[in-house]
Amino acid sequence: MRRTTDTGRMTRRDFMVMSGAAAVLGVTGMRLAQADQAMVDEALAKLLGDRSKSVGEGSMIKLDAPEIAENGNTVPIKFEVESPMSADDYVKSVHLFAEGNPNPEVANFHFTPASGKAAASTRMRLAKTQNVVAVAEMSDGKVYMAKKTVKVTIGGCGG
Repeated sequence: MRRTTDTGRMTRRDFMVMSGAAAVLGVTGMRLAQADQAMVDEALAKLLGDRSKSVGEGSMIKLDAPEIAENGNTVPIKFEVESPMSADDYVKSVHLFAEGNPNPEVANFHFTPASGKAAASTRMRLAKTQNVVAVAEMSDGKVYMAKKTVKVTIGGCGG
């Protein structure tokens, strides 16, 4: 219900209450949206284009994530891609995806031969139990993928 002053205008207090309520509704609506396997597949197709059919899986990428994350707010993720990192053969980039988060593409890392090693560690927020996917793009155009399931028990960004 809108209250007015003698001039017929909304009070500052009413404006603040209504703005806060609108913000809560907006944030709540955003938190309900979660990616799914189809959204991850779409993001991968956009990233890889024609190369999506030639993605290699195997031991090229070592993806390290906990099997069980007791706190989904800060889940440690590490990766390392086996590569000589020479001028002719190096890792160009690694992309991390989380299948159950509002935005499936979580992080991108770019490398050059001067990097010496294609490895990084980060922390990500996981909303629920889901797969974390790492995709490595090589300088020769090859693409490799690794996937690991992380079970989130409590405190994730969505429940």
